[in-house]
Amino acid sequence: MLKKFVVLTMLSTAAAFAQDAAPAAPAQGTHKPAPTRAKKLTNAEFDAYLAHPEKILLVDVRRPDEVSTIGGFPVYLSIQLADLKKHLAEIPKDREIITVSNHAARAGVAADELADAGFHVLGAVGADTYQADGGKLAVKIAVPAKRDTPGARPGATAGTEPTAPAAPAKTGAN
Repeated sequence: MLKKFVVLTMLSTAAAFAQDAAPAAPAQGTHKPAPTRAKKLTNAEFDAYLAHPEKILLVDVRRPDEVSTIGGFPVYLSIQLADLKKHLAEIPKDREIITVSNHAARAGVAADELADAGFHVLGAVGADTYQADGGKLAVKIAVPAKRDTPGARPGATAGTEPTAPAAPAKTGAN
């Protein structure tokens, strides 16, 4: 009897440790973005803010190819989410901010980061969602294709030609 009790205790302890150590895996295909504190703006709310462009700043955290495919808004500051913290000093603090992504998930994360850094964030909006709900996107900017430059090696793209190493900078100690 004591032997069965010890074995059961050991098994239940091992099971408890296994549950704590391994987080539950989400079912395949059910990835949900982490919730954010940012308000997801409706089209009506967003349009009301767009009526006063002098008061707001749109920070679009999408990649350039996403903007060119889906479209964007007339004026915005483009900073990808991964680079946002590096560029906080370049974002004006005298404007209310609305963050933009395709469906507002990345925009929500960006809104939280900006709010934590002391910016006044109104909310997040998804450009694709905005358009699907009847909103009109104003801008589609094509991403320039890679092209050969005159005198370049065949197949080289602009800006990829090898150059001579730069001369060392002179300092006051020389």
